[in-house]
Amino acid sequence: MVTISRFSGHGSPDSSANYASPKMQPNLEKQNQRFQPEPPPDDKTDVLDGGGSESTMSFIDDFSSYPTNPQPNPNPSPVKLLHLSFNQDYGCFAAGTDRGFQIYGCDPFREIFRRDFTGNGGGIGTVEMLFRTNLLALVGGGSSPEFPMNKVMIWDDRESHFTGQLSVRSEVRGVRLRRDRVAEPLVLACPGLKRGEVRVEHLGLNKTQLISAHNSRIACLALSQNGNLLATASTKGTLIRVFDTDNGSLLQEVRRGADRADIYSLAFSPTSEWLAVSSDKGTIHVFSLKAKVKVDPESGNESSNSPNPNSWSVTSIPKLSFIKGFLPKYFSSEWSVAQFRLPEGTQYMVAFGHREHTLVILGLDGSSYRCKFDPATGGEMEQLEYYNFLNPEEPL
Repeated sequence: MVTISRFSGHGSPDSSANYASPKMQPNLEKQNQRFQPEPPPDDKTDVLDGGGSESTMSFIDDFSSYPTNPQPNPNPSPVKLLHLSFNQDYGCFAAGTDRGFQIYGCDPFREIFRRDFTGNGGGIGTVEMLFRTNLLALVGGGSSPEFPMNKVMIWDDRESHFTGQLSVRSEVRGVRLRRDRVAEPLVLACPGLKRGEVRVEHLGLNKTQLISAHNSRIACLALSQNGNLLATASTKGTLIRVFDTDNGSLLQEVRRGADRADIYSLAFSPTSEWLAVSSDKGTIHVFSLKAKVKVDPESGNESSNSPNPNSWSVTSIPKLSFIKGFLPKYFSSEWSVAQFRLPEGTQYMVAFGHREHTLVILGLDGSSYRCKFDPATGGEMEQLEYYNFLNPEEPL
């Protein structure tokens, strides 16, 4: 069961006691008293439709207008990372820590701003950005969570206060935001009730699709940007499967390796031409996909990326595929076209950068990398940039 609290009034958020509903107001006032950073300067605005309510959004188009470290951390002890997430266009990422959260730009890597909580708690286990706006979703985490871990708090950084909350019965494991609605995507994917099953909800169509993806439990999954493709990995971590979310059909199967691995991250490129995978083995893999998003050259709009023979990419054929029927499946698997090797033992997240054929990689040890792959030659990727966002002075 999910209960949602939100504002019923209209107009820009403010600190007025009449802005929030009576049930929400005492809790929001208590939180706002503990969290009062200086707001960033005004920028162009838009209206967020939260299903009947309005909030003003400021867009972060010019990062140079944001102060760096506007609220220095008085605690000299090392910061502990609890969570990392990219925004929807992969131009920024957010880090949840044991004392607040931090926002960074990806090209180039640099800190945009941070917000530190004071007093007891401070741990943020989830922080989700709404593109490059001032609205964020926060969930408590760590050994001293700032909020109950079954609540999503909506924070307006422009107005420097909380504007809503969403409560569930169990611990919140993830949050996604859309520009037109809060916490209501058109396509939602999550593990099903059966082992290896994925449940896909098409909320706009009131349609549910159950996909038997693996024999083992689901460990990681990802949707393409338009929601037409689903990538899944199991706890075994050897095979990655790509499905059509509309009918649940298996479109492609690629192999990460032969040894069991923990899959940390799956990411589609914006055109669904490539799929990136990170695991505990310390190797980032990039696979070529057959299903791609077609872009109309006149309108610039994306069409369905459901595969058809005329739009499939040419993938390399394994040398031993001619004896596919006589050798184990391992020998006829589709392998990655490019790899990037990192130290083992750190959890890494991956996304495709804005530059063509580039990846952005984030580690829970504070490391961040930008690298480039050549689809023509494949092999090892070229490292373009390194940045430690916990220790910016660290040399390459």
